[in-house]
Amino acid sequence: MQVFLVEDEELAVRKLSKLLQEVAPDVQVVGTAASVRASVAWLESNPTPDLILMDIELADGQSFEIFEQTTVSSPVIFTTSYDEYALKAFKVNSIDYLLKPIRRNELEASLEKYQRLHAAGVDAAANGGVPEMATAAIDALVQQLRQQTQPVDYRRRFLVKHRQQWVPIEVSDIAYYFTEDGVSLFKTFGGQKYSLDYTLDDLEKMLDPTQFFRANRQFIIHIHSVQQIHTYFNNKLKLQLKPAPDDEVIISREKASDFKKWMGK
Repeated sequence: MQVFLVEDEELAVRKLSKLLQEVAPDVQVVGTAASVRASVAWLESNPTPDLILMDIELADGQSFEIFEQTTVSSPVIFTTSYDEYALKAFKVNSIDYLLKPIRRNELEASLEKYQRLHAAGVDAAANGGVPEMATAAIDALVQQLRQQTQPVDYRRRFLVKHRQQWVPIEVSDIAYYFTEDGVSLFKTFGGQKYSLDYTLDDLEKMLDPTQFFRANRQFIIHIHSVQQIHTYFNNKLKLQLKPAPDDEVIISREKASDFKKWMGK
């Protein structure tokens, strides 16, 4: 099996090459590249390898750019240091990923996956080019990775109507959002209450998840609004917020673990 490595750290190249030899002695590393530019040049001037192991962050940009600048006619396994949570959705793709530091058993599993695809004819050798299914998988993965790595433009302020005027309110000044009689409202840290034309489901998508948490169906809370956390029956949590809301804010047993992780970050 001929493998092309796209990796900008020399030590990582040596370690991965050694690990490949240990896991699959028939593997031949036919080339390496440390940048987008070098990767494109290598792919355009060498025979198509059986497999590419490709780091996402390279010396001169992200590996997505390789797909934009040249045709990639090989199955790809991405290697990355990104948090596994951000990558869990990629498990359904026929193209795999490896989370750094790369472990032997995970590399073995990825190579076995490649071999299954190869045996099924989903490889470049089957018809002189990467088949439609593999191409679609690569395109889908690149798009998902791009979305994960692009900064999200979260809502920074709301323009709300107050009496006979419109008032801009910074999101950082909002203690929590809540519903009351079917109406969405928020309360600022100063205690002012305003209504909004968005549902809590809409607001949850607009707000920075490091700052806001969907406590339950009725509340989305700012991290700085949490004053005390009390244990509650059946492994639930009861929150004391500031300013105090009219209703109790209860975290369900199912959400309690996620809430603790969010508060502890």
